[in-house]
Amino acid sequence: MSDPLTLNQRFVLASRPVGAPTPENFRLEREALPDLEDGQVLLKTLYLSLDPYMRGRMSDAPSYAAPVQIGEVMTGGAVSRVEQSRHPKFHPGDLVVGATGWQSHSISDGRNIIPIPIPSGLPSPSMALGVLGMPGMTAYMGLMDIGQPKEGETLVVAAASGAVGSVVGQVAKIKGLRAVGVAGGAEKCKYVVEELGFDACIDHKAPDFAEQLAKACPNGIDIYYENVGGHVFDAVVPLLNPKARIPLCGLIAGYNASEAPKGPDRLPALQRTLLTKRVRIQGFIVFDDYGDRQPEFISAMVPWVRDGKVKFREDVVDGLEQAPQAFIGLLEGRNFGKLVVKVAQD
Repeated sequence: MSDPLTLNQRFVLASRPVGAPTPENFRLEREALPDLEDGQVLLKTLYLSLDPYMRGRMSDAPSYAAPVQIGEVMTGGAVSRVEQSRHPKFHPGDLVVGATGWQSHSISDGRNIIPIPIPSGLPSPSMALGVLGMPGMTAYMGLMDIGQPKEGETLVVAAASGAVGSVVGQVAKIKGLRAVGVAGGAEKCKYVVEELGFDACIDHKAPDFAEQLAKACPNGIDIYYENVGGHVFDAVVPLLNPKARIPLCGLIAGYNASEAPKGPDRLPALQRTLLTKRVRIQGFIVFDDYGDRQPEFISAMVPWVRDGKVKFREDVVDGLEQAPQAFIGLLEGRNFGKLVVKVAQD
């Protein structure tokens, strides 16, 4: 039975944003925890993941997943500890990861959680939300399956200091590619080159960004891992080599747009480039398309992380109440590394 004095704190969607989200789009609620039924577990959230895809879930526009309804808990992955259990497969103290949302506690029937796939000896269970979780698997599967990297090729990845882009570039280096990152600001670019080992990193805020990117890719671009869209994509297209591959992971530059962009129709020119250079561009949703290949990803990534071949950085925000502002900052590029909210002590 749940402790009747324990309250669940949760953020629900109060209204749908028009353009960029604001704090008013979220509402913090408190509710008493119900008693457990047979087959259920009570979870205490330790770390909440904040990710760009959540912006799409705040909208009711057609997408690959159902939107969060007004008054529902904001969706999100989290690492949690089992506090109480009436489920045969889970026991108090177990660490699990799953889509339990923006809340301090949750009750699960076990279908939306799995034991945390983090071997002992690694720094933090929050890694299950980053380099050894959805972002890391997104990076790995998009690069390896769609990108089809070959030694000596040139890869460009947008948002290179972020949770996905940082892993993409490091795995590309392991596979013998030239890795060029794109990031926002000198500090992030310095980190991408000096800490992560990319060959170059270009600040997309620079007025001569397109020229700098071309100079960094003297042999053209064989793989462009797309996280951003916008003017970064525009600068990449003329540099694509014949039979280039574009894993399409995200388009964060347009997530806050309230209407389709207006201006000259560039689609025919883009189509001609894709046709004449025989470019492969493929969007994907990692767990929809590759969910059954998680063991393959974990077996490859864990040794790389342990050996220091893949490094990771977390941007940790303390306290569930900080989640809305941290998420708004994420969409503006203010985070540095994988953004997680520390909801409770591990």
